[in-house]
Amino acid sequence: MPNGPGMQGLLHVAIDGPAAVGKTVVGRRLAQQLLFKFLDTGAMYRAVTWAALNGGVHLDDDGALARLAWEVNIQAGERPWDDETFAPMPDTGQRVLVDGTDVSGSLRDPEVEQGVSIVAKVKDVREALVHKQRILSGGQCVVVGRDIGTVVLPHAQRKVFLEASVEVRARRRHQQLRDQGHSVDLDVVRADMEARDRLDSQRAHSPLRPADDAWRLVTDGLTAEQVVRLIYDNIKEHEWRSIVGGARHG
Repeated sequence: MPNGPGMQGLLHVAIDGPAAVGKTVVGRRLAQQLLFKFLDTGAMYRAVTWAALNGGVHLDDDGALARLAWEVNIQAGERPWDDETFAPMPDTGQRVLVDGTDVSGSLRDPEVEQGVSIVAKVKDVREALVHKQRILSGGQCVVVGRDIGTVVLPHAQRKVFLEASVEVRARRRHQQLRDQGHSVDLDVVRADMEARDRLDSQRAHSPLRPADDAWRLVTDGLTAEQVVRLIYDNIKEHEWRSIVGGARHG
């Protein structure tokens, strides 16, 4: 895999943050610029939730959910550029397969949206998926989720924690659901998001929180392109400093 512009050696970029803060679109576009692989770990929790709902597994059965998480074959991750021209591929979202079935278009369904935090708080589910995520994030990669900088890739060289108000995130998710053909009230989306924030931040295992060495970036009022540029410039600045520092001590 080619190094991105100015990138030296192996680099992992961990991007964390709450629901609908823009992690997926920002991470994918950043990966395009860096010529890195991209992995949305949240899609893997959604995939397990989808598999449970469609396989008759009750979301209150922690043991069954854990077995499902270990046993189900989830294919995720991508190289969001053309291998021949290195041009960005169309931003169609990450393709996710569950036991060979493409479930990409179902991972934002309201029932999956409402159930994913219940599934994600199960300790043994998280252990199963963290194991798989570390395998899938091999090589130079931008990885997004809720515990990347703290659990999945605690030694990632660059860590970013994206933040935005509940109101901004609720409007983003509401528009996303409408674009997908779902008729959902904004107040319902906001209430679901507040409930999910509580579940994600208060769960006993791997709660959502910024890593101690993460750059906290508030995205209210910023476009995805502006956020990508800020992170890209931050990475380039750190890379330049490491090169200069290495030269001084070489």
